Amino acid sequence: MNSENICRIFVIEDDPTYTKFLKYVYDLNPDYEVHFYETAKAALADLESKKPDIINLDFVLPDMLGEDVLKKIHEFDSEIPVIVVSGQEKIDTAVNLLKSGAYDYIVKDNEAKERILNSVQNARTKRGMIREMGRLKEEIAVKYEFEKSIVGSSEAIRKVFGLLDKAVKSNITVSIYGETGTGKELVAKAIHYNSKRKNKPFVAINVTAIPKELLEGELFGYEKGAFTGAIARRIGKFEEAHEGTIFLDEIGEMELAMQAKLLRVLQEREVTRLGSNEVISLDTRVMVATNKNLQEEVKAGRFREDLYYRLLGLPIHLPPLRDRGQDIIILAKYFLDQFVRENQLNPVRLSPEAQQKLNSYQFPGNVRELRSVMELAAVLCENGEIGENDISFNSNQSTNFFSSEMSLEDYTYYIIRNFLNKYDGNVLEVANKLGIGKSSIYRYLKEMEAKGI
Repeated sequence: MNSENICRIFVIEDDPTYTKFLKYVYDLNPDYEVHFYETAKAALADLESKKPDIINLDFVLPDMLGEDVLKKIHEFDSEIPVIVVSGQEKIDTAVNLLKSGAYDYIVKDNEAKERILNSVQNARTKRGMIREMGRLKEEIAVKYEFEKSIVGSSEAIRKVFGLLDKAVKSNITVSIYGETGTGKELVAKAIHYNSKRKNKPFVAINVTAIPKELLEGELFGYEKGAFTGAIARRIGKFEEAHEGTIFLDEIGEMELAMQAKLLRVLQEREVTRLGSNEVISLDTRVMVATNKNLQEEVKAGRFREDLYYRLLGLPIHLPPLRDRGQDIIILAKYFLDQFVRENQLNPVRLSPEAQQKLNSYQFPGNVRELRSVMELAAVLCENGEIGENDISFNSNQSTNFFSSEMSLEDYTYYIIRNFLNKYDGNVLEVANKLGIGKSSIYRYLKEMEAKGI
């Protein structure tokens, strides 16, 4: 038998009759390696040497109280699922134990057998997922610690980790390239929060999310009365990021006139608010991101060559998910575990058929799309297992969408909002896709916000 399939269970139970019952229950599964103890002290003494996966704990023991045993177990390993099986039916006892970290509380009654088997299986699944993530952390070592959020072990992502390691050791400008949904802002945050600037501000701004006529004031700030509507002084994003990091997303969409102003700020390391003559010195690290090829944009005359070289710094290319091999399943399980935990659901596992379906898909929306797919699958699945039919790509929600009785204006808003989500907030790209002006998009968003939609 493969040792990786063995689940080691400690049963701490002083009642000989119930011990026989539990032995019968656990013997139903040949993967269970069960160790029986009549006292808590004997079981605690074996924690280090035998390292149990799950502990079946009787609440009333001759040598220790159940709460104290639970506490000592979690002092050794807070991730060990402890299933309390007790003859006490008091609700407050169960609630207090669950609050103290018990995985489950089962009363010794006629339904105990099925409940124990189900609880152990669920705990085993959860424990396995935790251990799998632990192995990945060990493999990637320190590099995985980048905010504990950049998950993967493929060769493609290892190259990224190598660049991240270099990026955190200096203040070099970082340019991040990758398709929509690959996690460009996540990488920027990982660099910032592992650098010497981690205790200073991280200020992110999406260039396409701000109308071009307002972008200069947003970046550099303005004084009261600098222009119509400037009713008070406004600190710009560069000032907000002083001693920290400013992250300019979708930099490839910035208009040429604004590019010239940005170049001057980067060269001089100083900024002047609109309507002011005061020069403000900056100590701000700059990171940028784009899903465009800036070299091609330079050749086409849409991006300044001098700004391109000023921003190039350390280039980091994020591979699309389809090029990350086994990372698809690693990330799928990571998102699944995260969703289950955040929504307090029972553990869910991926069937081999579901994994095969995930691996055969191209994921045009990359990591962001995978997260959505897994969250939906977790909701749709039954009996704690995600099957092939629970994996849904590009779900067609047109039936529900058009069955709603809304005005044409409301439908237009939801279409715009859907496209903005799809294209990572890139207003220019959405405007081109829908064949409308950017001003129309801003107008719809403003009107719908006023309506509270």
